[in-house]
Parts: sequence; C-alpha cells; structure tokens
Amino acid sequence: MKARFIEPMLCVATSELPSGPQWFYELKLDGYRGLAIKTGGRCKLLSRNGKDLSTRFPEITRALQPLPDDTMMDGEIVALDAAGRPSFSLLQNSRGRDQTIAFYGFDLLLLAGADLKGLPLEARREMLRTKLLAHLGEPIRLSESFEVSADQFIRVIRESGLEGVIAKRRDSLYEVGRRSGAWRKMRVNRGQEFVIGGYVPTPDNFDSILVGYYQGKDLMFAARVRAGFVPAARTLLFNRLRGLDIEQCPFRNLPETRKGRWGEGLTAEDMKECRWLRPRLVCAVEYVEWTEANHLRHAKFIGLREDKAPRSVVRKSS
Repeated sequence: MKARFIEPMLCVATSELPSGPQWFYELKLDGYRGLAIKTGGRCKLLSRNGKDLSTRFPEITRALQPLPDDTMMDGEIVALDAAGRPSFSLLQNSRGRDQTIAFYGFDLLLLAGADLKGLPLEARREMLRTKLLAHLGEPIRLSESFEVSADQFIRVIRESGLEGVIAKRRDSLYEVGRRSGAWRKMRVNRGQEFVIGGYVPTPDNFDSILVGYYQGKDLMFAARVRAGFVPAARTLLFNRLRGLDIEQCPFRNLPETRKGRWGEGLTAEDMKECRWLRPRLVCAVEYVEWTEANHLRHAKFIGLREDKAPRSVVRKSS
C-alpha cells in the first residue's frame, strides 16, 4: 500500500477520564498534529488537514529520511521551552530553527507498505517503538504512555501546568477521520480555539483582539483578549490582521445592552472604537471560566492555530 494523506483519527472531548485496565494515558501535547510520511523516497510532514509542513520544520523532515518507503506515522509537532515543557506560543512563533522542535510519534499506520490500521493500538505502538523509532534520531521521539490511575495522572498534569490528558483504549483500531470515543481527551487547564473577528486599535498596533466561536452559521462574540501578547507575537499577529478589514461587525450577538458583572461585554458605545475583520484567523486562548453572560473571564492569548478551519470552531463544554 502506498503512503498518502488520510484524515487522522480524532479524540472525543470529555470532562472525566475513563479508567480501568483497558485504558492507558498520554500527555496531551500542545502542538500541531502531524503525519510523517515517506513514499517514493521522499519524506513529508503534513498537518491534520493536509497542509505540507515539511519546509517549515526541516530538521524533523530530514530526521525522517531513514523511514522505510511507504511508511506513515501519526504524532505531534511540539516546541519545548527552556524547562523542556511543550509551548504552543513558541511553536506558533517558530520557523522551525530557533527553538527545540520535536516530533512525538504516538501511532504507526503503515510500515513498508503494510497497513497496520486494523491492528490493536497496543500492537501498533510496540511496532512503532521497536521497528521504527529505534532507527530514528533526534528530534523524533516517542510519546510515552503511562500505566497509572486517572486521578493520579490528572493531579500530576495539573501540578505541572501542562495542557491535559489523552486516554486511549489498548485494543482500539485506527479509525480514519472518526471520533469514535476509543480515544478521549481531557483538558486540565481550560482553553480552546477561537476565531478572531476584530480588534481594538492603538496608534501603531492593537490593544486587544475580539474573539468568538460559531453557533450554526453565526459567529458569537466570546471575549476581548488583552493578555498573553509578548512584543514579537503582537507584531506578528498585527501583520496578519492587515488586509482582513471589513466595515460590518461579524459577531451575531453584538452589541450588548450592558457590560456584565465582570465588565466583559461590548456595548454599542464600546463598538465605536473597534475594527472588524473577516473571520479567517483562529487562535488558542486560555481562560479561567465562562461567565453567566457567556463570556470568557481572564482570557489569555496563546498563539495562532494555522491547522484549524474557522468554521470548525465551536464552543466546548469544558
């Protein structure tokens, strides 16, 4: 079988992890989902929606060269900070050369033309570890699995300030493009993707961005985000906003009649200082909670998500 792009298997979001001997756990790595493929003697690194990331992350692409022809590995592209912790902000601002960028493989779908998707996950991971990763060097690594209780693992993740946990059934098959529930994800520190629909300008940049999510065909305002912008990220984002200007507010639920208990609403008076954008950019945002007025409290910008389509961004329950 020839190696070619497929839609990756997806996780179901959950607020409580499953437990029992049929499950094991992995870190929810804060990066870009990636498919590492070699076919016709050429290695490629593709995003979850088929975008070619090979030239953006050349060190990973070069490290994949020892792969047998017609081999495909599923994993996550991750930037590591000085403490060795995954940082999506670093990844989003990286060009693949200025930080430690690694590819963490967690599944093997095709090996030298042999289709493995119908094997149990446990068997696929053993082949990944012994037949593939043993022959690859840095920055290709194994995404480790952990044999601990769900409660214990969540406690460690929370104390470490990491993003979350993935739970997978040991016997799960690889279901292309599906969220069957055999893989589940739980975010420990709250956050999700949002669509940028506007911003509040300053004389030479911006003060804050206005973000929302889709509810059916309507873009719903969720928050004005001021925190999380280091100077380099602010400049990069401002350059991306240029050319997206529109006259009409894209948010269906604006203006609001009052600011709300936490002052998070946007009234008609507030909207006079806003600039509106075509909803083309998606960003990751962390927050403390959703308020009673359906806004984010203490929202913090993490980075742009180039691998997510705006229309796929909906409000998550967690």
